[in-house]
Amino acid sequence: MATILLVEDNPANMKLAAFVLTQGGHEVLCTTTADAALALVRERLPALVLMDVQLPGMDGLAATRRLKADPATRAIPVVALTAFAMRGDAERIRDAGCDGYIAKPIRYRELLAEVARMLDGGAEDEQAPARGMS
Repeated sequence: MATILLVEDNPANMKLAAFVLTQGGHEVLCTTTADAALALVRERLPALVLMDVQLPGMDGLAATRRLKADPATRAIPVVALTAFAMRGDAERIRDAGCDGYIAKPIRYRELLAEVARMLDGGAEDEQAPARGMS
């Protein structure tokens, strides 16, 4: 299917998401830092990036801003993985350039549905509801 970069510093979340994506037929690249993610995206040009918001060092939103500012990577959809569930967080995530978001704890059906939406061009669908937060 597609190559997906999973950027997650929590081992349990990484293992769960990677397992679900692999079972869904995707090739999964994994890393735990934003700096490594930026390098992997430029090297492998995945079809989708699942980006944890809270990462050690550079956070996921800063990394997303860099990806969206680079002509070589700006078209790659980025979905934020976030434990945040407060008002204003959805706007902050979108302002960073994320094309969608999934709230933690990750639910496998929600993850696969959002991945399918993004891979089907859903990142350009302004009418699609935000995922994971209300």
